[in-house]
Parts: sequence; structure tokens; C-alpha cells
Amino acid sequence: MAELVVPDVRFHTSFLESHREWAGAGQDGAGLHEDDDIVTPGGFERWVAELVASEHTPRRPGLVPDTYRWIVEGDEYLGAVSFRHELTEWLHDFGGHIGYGVRPSARGRGLASWALGCTLDLARERGYPRVLLVCRDDNAASARVIEKNGGILEDKRRDGDTLLRRYWVNLR
Repeated sequence: MAELVVPDVRFHTSFLESHREWAGAGQDGAGLHEDDDIVTPGGFERWVAELVASEHTPRRPGLVPDTYRWIVEGDEYLGAVSFRHELTEWLHDFGGHIGYGVRPSARGRGLASWALGCTLDLARERGYPRVLLVCRDDNAASARVIEKNGGILEDKRRDGDTLLRRYWVNLR
């Protein structure tokens, strides 16, 4: 049975397997930046420590506090979800409060819907009246996940060549 856990170095091997499945695509919700060293054990350990600490201290200038949780089953990393505590102007327009991603081999099991629902509960517990979620217009699966969790489409916006859907989820 899947569970949401605080990022942990014990998932290093499984995380790397998942990362290969993404084949260079951005892994939403993981907090991974191009210059993060996830390959070496020491680099992975530093990265995980930064993710955990980012709940109180943003990882880099321009970022906001962020709660990361990993979707796991036993020792297998299946995906990630992040809850951004604040919205910068860019997050308001193009990123939202919550990002999530499920590794390709684990999709179609309802994990994204479940993880998003858990993260909405976390936001509700923290007193947020509503949260913003954003997905690519051509990502029908993500749009279904958001709508299944109560997302109301506000509008579509263009970020360069990418058309994005912006949804609000009321939590009260």
C-alpha cells in the first residue's frame, strides 16, 4: 500500500531508477534542479536534507517554503508531491501551490489523485482557504486528477509556448 513520507536517503536507488524513467522530462513535485547532485550518495544526502529543511527555509533565493512528500510503497519510490506555502507572482501565474509527479511505471493506479487529496488535507489543516493548481493544457490526466479533487478551472495562461490550465480548489 502506498504512503506519503518525508524524503529519505533510503530511497536513493529507487529514486535513481525513477529518474531514468523520466528520461530528461521535468519531474513535477520532486524539487529537483539541474545542478542537484542526486547520483552520488553524498550529493543525494545533501539534496534530501535541503528538501526536508525547505519546509521552513527556502532552498534557494527566489523560492518559497515548501513541504515535500514522497509517494512510496515499501522501499520503492513512486513519485513526489510538493506544497508551496506561498505564491510568488510566477507561481500565481504559472506554478500554483501544489506540484506532483508519478514515475511512468507507476501511473494509472490513482496515486496522483490520492497524493493530491492528502496534500489538500494538509493545506486545509494549515488553514488555507483555497489553493491553486496548474497543469499543462495538453496534460489531460493531470487535469482529471485536479478536477477529481475539486479543482475549478479559472483560466488558461501562456508561459512562452506552453498553454497552462489554472485551477482553484476551495478547502472550506
